[in-house]
Formats: sequence, C-alpha cells, structure tokens
Amino acid sequence: MSGRARLMWDDAVTAYDFGPGHPMDPVRLSLTLGMVRAFGLEKAVDVVAAPAAGDSTLRLVHRQDYVEAVRRASAEPRAAEAAYGLGTADDPAFPGMHEASALIAGQSVGAAEALWRGECAHAVNFAGGLHHAMPGAAAGFCVYNDAALAIARLLELGAERVAYVDVDVHHGDGVQAAFWTDPRVLTVSLHEDPRTLFPGTGRPEETGAGAGEGGAVNVALPAGTGDEGWLRAFHAVVPELLAEFRPQVLVTQHGADTHFEDPLAHLAVSLDAQRAVQEACHELAHEYAEGGRWLALGGGGYAVVDVVPRSWTHLVGIAGHAPVDPLAELPDSWRHEAYARTRQRGPGRMTDGRSPVWRGWDAGYDPADRLDQAVLATRRAVFPLRGLLA
Repeated sequence: MSGRARLMWDDAVTAYDFGPGHPMDPVRLSLTLGMVRAFGLEKAVDVVAAPAAGDSTLRLVHRQDYVEAVRRASAEPRAAEAAYGLGTADDPAFPGMHEASALIAGQSVGAAEALWRGECAHAVNFAGGLHHAMPGAAAGFCVYNDAALAIARLLELGAERVAYVDVDVHHGDGVQAAFWTDPRVLTVSLHEDPRTLFPGTGRPEETGAGAGEGGAVNVALPAGTGDEGWLRAFHAVVPELLAEFRPQVLVTQHGADTHFEDPLAHLAVSLDAQRAVQEACHELAHEYAEGGRWLALGGGGYAVVDVVPRSWTHLVGIAGHAPVDPLAELPDSWRHEAYARTRQRGPGRMTDGRSPVWRGWDAGYDPADRLDQAVLATRRAVFPLRGLLA
C-alpha cells in the first residue's frame, strides 16, 4: 500500500452553490485548497480528481426517482419538487445541481475505491461529508450522501466491516439511516443534543435494528459543550468501539461547525480541539483499520474564513503525515486572497491559542454533570449490545 495520502479535488466541486446568502458558501472550499497550497501540502499528498458518480453508483444509496428529480431540478430549478426536499430554504435548486452533487460524491467514492485497492492508505475529500441526504430526499444542505455512498461502495467491493465516525455538530442522520439494519457498518455520531439543533435525531436510544442492532451509536452533547467535554466524550466512546469492531476501513466526517465561532450551532469547541480529534482519528485508523485505511471527509462549517480553511488544512496535513504547526502564521498570500474574496480579514495563526486537556472515562464520572450524563446514556444504550461494559 502506498504511503502517500490522496487529496480528492476537482475545481468544479465549487459549483455546489445554493446561491447568495446561503450558509453553504463554496468559498470555504476554494479558500481551504488555497491554504493547503500556501502551506506546501501538495508536496505531501497526491491531488487526484475522480469522475462524477453515475446513476448505478448513486443507486447504492439513493432511489432512482430521487436522482431523476434532482436531475430535473438541475435543469429547471423553478420546477424543483418539495416532496424530494428540493427547492426549500435549506436546499434551493440551482442550475447544474445534479452534476456538482454527483461530482462531490464521486470524489468520496473514488477515494474509497483507492483505499480498498491499496493505492493509498489515507484519503481526504473536504468537499464531502454531506451526511444529511436521505435515500429519497435532500436535507440540511445535502443533495447526495457521499459518505454513505463511499461506504456502500466499499461493501460492494467486499468490505465486511466499515466504521463511520461523525464529529459534525449535527447528527449524521443520513448515514445512520442508510445502514440502520446492516451489521457490516458501525456508525458513531457525536453531535449537539437534538433538542436544541437540527435535525432533531441522534438520541442515545437510537441503536439500529434487526441484524444492525448495536451498530448505531449516538452521543448527544449538551449545548455549550467545550473542548474538555467534547474530547472527553470522544475518547470515552470511540476507541473502545473501534477496538471491538476492528474495521477494515475507517471513514470519518469532520464538520467544522462545532467551533465556538460557528453561526448555526451552540457548541464551544476550539480549532485546537478539532485538530486533536483529527489526530486521534488518524491514530485510531493506524491502530484498528486494516493497513491504516482512513477516508476523512469535510462536512458542515459556516465560519468560512476564520475556521473552515484552517480546520481542514490541518486535516490534510495530518493525513499526509505532514502536520501543520499550530503556531504557524498564515501566509500573507492566503490572507490577501481571503480578503479579496470575502472582505473578511483572516486569522493570524493556525491555532486558537488553546491547549485542550480532558479527563479519561476510566478516572470516573460525575453523575450530576450533564456531559457525563450524556456519555453514560450512550454507553448504557449500546455498549452491552456489543459485549462491552457500560
């Protein structure tokens, strides 16, 4: 297996554009790529473009009638059908929507294929992570569910165990739904409590069904959770589950909207904690996935200058075994580009100045603490189903 990581990129993914004023501004993608280049990370990864996902691939997760509805809305946005979640405030139709969405999906599927064939050990598609799309409907800024499609393609190629870990501030509902009854897929989502945030799902008692019971894991974090609690929850749940499941491939989703500056949610996580979880996922892939196979995706994140490019540039550096120093100053060339594109002055360094620490779960828990209550609820709901102690 090649030691070099792949960065999946095609300039045309920036055509995934819901229009002026929409939070999912594609400038976040182009600014991230610009920062990757400004730090010279193209020397550490192979930048590769995969073809768009065709209908046969999209049908691994999505219904054909939905794909056809997306194609119709793409050709005539005014005719978008709300029954398919299209033409809504969250998912307004736009010209070329099908092509742009299928291209993003194709990058994740292509990365999964390369990992399975041993062409690379790690792959990143920060344009992906569109985890809310359902088999028959768009939702939450997501048209095609590239994460679920990548996993489904791995299963089609012969994978027997794929783990999906989602640390976006929103519940990874679409991926969970796609594999709700499939014992070959373990989905783990850490997200803000559904009582205070879209999509209103992701409670601890959602654990899968049938042969897939115990295959869905949800940690519902109290609003206001910061670095210590977020990292404590991650390390109290994810490593034990991966050690038990022993995935052949680890797929992770790194939505940057957990950040305290994000305008759409209510967690208080720093860039430094996000980086710590990225490093942890990298280490867990090497420890538990076969050959260290790791597919890292982007996701949400709506502080498009201050947060998203820095977070995902760290992700690319970590995957490429060329991590960016948190104390590094942002290159002037990138700051000038960001200002020219957005009229916002970018941050100065690759850190928020935090040094996150957390208490391990084995040190005990506080039954009166809301964060510990959330973690314990998850462990009690799912760990016994997997033969683990709660």
